Amino acid sequence: MKTTRLTLWIILAFALGAAPGMTQEPKSIPLAAPQMTGGKPLMQALKERATARAFSPEKLPDQTLSNLLWAAFGINRPDSSRRTAPSAQNWQEIDIYVVAADGVSLYDAKTHSLKPLAPEDIRALAGTQAFVKDAPVTLVFVADYARMGKATTEQKDFFAPADTGYISQNVYLFCASEGLATGVRANMDRPALTKALKLRPEQRIILAQSVGYPKK
Repeated sequence: MKTTRLTLWIILAFALGAAPGMTQEPKSIPLAAPQMTGGKPLMQALKERATARAFSPEKLPDQTLSNLLWAAFGINRPDSSRRTAPSAQNWQEIDIYVVAADGVSLYDAKTHSLKPLAPEDIRALAGTQAFVKDAPVTLVFVADYARMGKATTEQKDFFAPADTGYISQNVYLFCASEGLATGVRANMDRPALTKALKLRPEQRIILAQSVGYPKK
């Protein structure tokens, strides 16, 4: 199996964290600068947008993963830290957990980097369908209610899923533009995934979305 540069970074991050005398928290892994040109025209991407339920196990190149995460919810206006998807009150309450064969990471849009969280492969927890474990990457969208100010629980339960929907659609359009397969879902073992991601009580899993190459 091909080992990407990003995978080597993840392995090194955990190795350093486990080494005697070193901090136990792995360092963030910088992603390649996102490519903001190219791809299919918007109308063609909309025409080809679709949900996939079968994936090739082939890994995504590091550059593709970088582009994907930026398209999903990256910073597109650095002067104000505004993002590629809107959020109510600009709360930016949605976090993207990247679940892959080489472990779990958290996307940091401010530094466009990945923070390694765990080295285990927990892809099977991110959905109930058999194909989930085959997709090379699953994005788990987690709402942090603590960032949503004085909103009521009812308001949080409304706005967090809506904001997640904008991000998911960005992923769909990026994948259509790049010839990738993707599919979003709500069905998963939430308690088990919440435990595996070590979420706080105020964090809620909203959706999961797998991304990969179409199965041949």
